[in-house]
Amino acid sequence: MARDPIAGPDAGPESPFPIKLSGRIIKGFGRGSKDLGIPTANIPIDGLDVGGHTDIESGVYFGWAGLSRSHATDASGAIQPLGKEGALDKASHVAGKVADTLLGSSKDPGQGPRTHTGPDGCKVEVFPMVMSIGWNPFYKNKVRSVEVHIIHKFEEDFYNSLLNLSILGFIRPELDYTTLGALIDDIKTDIAVSGRSLERPPYAKEAKDPYLIDFEWAKKEVIDT
Repeated sequence: MARDPIAGPDAGPESPFPIKLSGRIIKGFGRGSKDLGIPTANIPIDGLDVGGHTDIESGVYFGWAGLSRSHATDASGAIQPLGKEGALDKASHVAGKVADTLLGSSKDPGQGPRTHTGPDGCKVEVFPMVMSIGWNPFYKNKVRSVEVHIIHKFEEDFYNSLLNLSILGFIRPELDYTTLGALIDDIKTDIAVSGRSLERPPYAKEAKDPYLIDFEWAKKEVIDT
C-alpha cells in the first residue's frame, strides 16, 4: 500500500502538538545501528507519560530535536564510533538536505539557528527527527520506549548528552512486521516523510522555538541529585 508522502495538516501542528519532551540520552536496546542500520537516541519515559501526555498513541512521530553533546560518552565512558559506513540511506540524505535549507549548513551555522552555544558553553544543535513511541512488537519489548532517529550522520555515539524534542505530528500507528526487511523499509519511508513534512513553512519555523536550545532543566537535575 502506498504511503502518504507527508504527515500533518498543511496549516501547521494541531492539538495536542507540539508535545515537548526532554531527557538525557541513555543506552537503548542496541538494535538501531546493529540490526537496522539506523542509529537511534533513546531517552527515558515515566511509564506511559510522554511530555505530560499519558494517552498519546503508540506510533511514529516527526519534529525537531535540540541536542547538546557536552558530555557525550557511551555507557563505558569512552567515545565510540557509530555503525557501518553508509548506514544512513538516501531517505536520510533527503531529509538532511531539508534541514540544511531550513536551518543553514552545519558548516556555515551563521545561516540559521542550527548551531548555538548552550548555557555551559557547549555546542547546541537543532536537527530534524523522526521518533517511535511504543512497544516495538517486532522485538516483543516488555516496556514502552522512546527511540529517536536524528536525521543527520554522526561520527560518534553521544550517550549522556541532552535532548529536547518538539513533536509536531503523527506519521503512522505502531505496526508489527513479519520480516526485518519490511520494518527497515517502513523506517526509511518514515524518515523521508519527516523531512518533507518539516519543509512546510508552519513546521519549519518551529525549528526556531527557544525551547529546543534551552537546557536549564539539566542544571536542576544536577541539584536534585
